[in-house]
Amino acid sequence: MQYRQLGDSGIEVSAICLGSWLTYGVGVDDSAGRACVDAAFDAGINFIDTSNVYGRGAAESFLGDVLKARSRDSYVLATKLFFPMSDSDRGLSRAQIEKQIDASLTRLQTDYVDLYQCHRYDPDTPLEETMAALSDVVRSGKARAIGFSEWSPEQIEAALALAPPHVKFVSSQPQYSLIYRRAEAKVIPVSMANGIGQIVWSPLAMGVLSGKYAPGATPPAGTRAAGDDAAFMKLYMTDPVLEAVQRLRPVADKAGCSVAQLAIGWVLAQPGITSAIVGASRPEQLRETAAAADLDIDPALLAEAAAILEGVRVS
Repeated sequence: MQYRQLGDSGIEVSAICLGSWLTYGVGVDDSAGRACVDAAFDAGINFIDTSNVYGRGAAESFLGDVLKARSRDSYVLATKLFFPMSDSDRGLSRAQIEKQIDASLTRLQTDYVDLYQCHRYDPDTPLEETMAALSDVVRSGKARAIGFSEWSPEQIEAALALAPPHVKFVSSQPQYSLIYRRAEAKVIPVSMANGIGQIVWSPLAMGVLSGKYAPGATPPAGTRAAGDDAAFMKLYMTDPVLEAVQRLRPVADKAGCSVAQLAIGWVLAQPGITSAIVGASRPEQLRETAAAADLDIDPALLAEAAAILEGVRVS
């Protein structure tokens, strides 16, 4: 497993990060979830990402129970806030930041998180209020560093202008994959210029880049596209996209890996990328994706894969 520094934070994280959206505490039973966490540690993954809103606290509570027996310095723990936790609890106001960090720490059964992230930008709260409150979270020892997810370049630059005196962001969490590359235009360049690392989500485009969905065919039973997540995947579940993904198979064969590993290997080879967040409902899924971090894929094959999908990119 590769380990990389997260921005200019001094925190070292595995190139593969275990995510918990739509899985732990909600969509996956606890025994399978525990097996996945164990498989992550066995594979050398030390980085775990969650959010207070995943299962309205259920994912954090699950991770708190699973991780409490492990040494706290053996893993890097990240969580987030912004989305509604109740009819009145949402956003990035000082009151919410102070309330939600304490609630997350209680559920996670820890004194601190390594990374506390703004899940989205809050247009209803002055940015200076948000940055001041986040800085106090760091200075109080409740978080080691702060980050954001899906902020615009202008929002990122406005936050950077407030540091100092406020604490600076060290991480960005954008959607990024061979198919979805919007962050390349501005978010990644401005981040690289300011010591901000990318922790990317959906590097497999919600599983489409695994190659398991055939064009014109009904999604296999038990897959995300056949279940409650289908609405999230409409962007990718088109015949042109699925046909292009199938053309990745010969490239993956030449690289000596699976299509999913090729897709993750491509992400990890791009400038500015620190870690790729992967989900798993079964340990064998995690073992396959984690192995992608150790592959040395010929850059020419990565370029070939990108060229195949160039015409069907959704961003």
